[in-house]
Amino acid sequence: MHAFGQILKIETRLYLRDFASPLITIALPLALLVVFGLIPAGRERNPQFGDRAFIEYFAPSLLVITLAMAAVNILPVVLATYRERGVLRRLATTPASPAALLAAQLVISLATILVGAVLLIGVGWLAFDVPLPRHPLGFTLALVLGTAALLALGLLVAAVARTAKAAQGMAVPVFMVTMFFGGVYLPRFLLPDFLVRIGDYTPPGVQALLDAWTADAPQPLHLAIMTVIAVIAGATAAKLFRWE
Repeated sequence: MHAFGQILKIETRLYLRDFASPLITIALPLALLVVFGLIPAGRERNPQFGDRAFIEYFAPSLLVITLAMAAVNILPVVLATYRERGVLRRLATTPASPAALLAAQLVISLATILVGAVLLIGVGWLAFDVPLPRHPLGFTLALVLGTAALLALGLLVAAVARTAKAAQGMAVPVFMVTMFFGGVYLPRFLLPDFLVRIGDYTPPGVQALLDAWTADAPQPLHLAIMTVIAVIAGATAAKLFRWE
């Protein structure tokens, strides 16, 4: 336990030292929230968004940025870099096992996502009257399962990529697909219906987040799909993962 604590402390310092990672992961969604929130039309209720303001409709997509950055864009590259440099192999000879490093990275990713989500919800509520999630339990469940699905995909990329460059090359398409179907690049109401439906079942399941945030509980099917993806991708990553 002491060894894990030391690794977590070191990894946290390294993560915060790389100023760009936390800045983009946490600050970018907040900056976009502020930009859209300062546009008067973005705060007006619109029947097109179920009598909600655009900023309410778009807020879950902003949360997707934090999830995708932490789970898909950063985590697999860090792990692949450590493997390529022999860090994981050397840790195997010390009391601090490679599994402790993996656990520390997961904790950092989860902490980043939690901070990003809390800030996004809090700033939206305090500054722009974006309602708090109306179904807190459903929102928490959708966020946990969506995060688990994305983290599992990130670990799968880390498992099959032998070098940092390979991890970057594999992570970018997954990241872009996540952002696209999450409604980040283009708001989902502008997409064809079949693409919106695909996005409903693409991690992290933005429709489940939207449902729990603005109206009813998320649909069980959406949550079930995230669970299946998390289990299958996580189990495959565990089977394929190599420390060296």
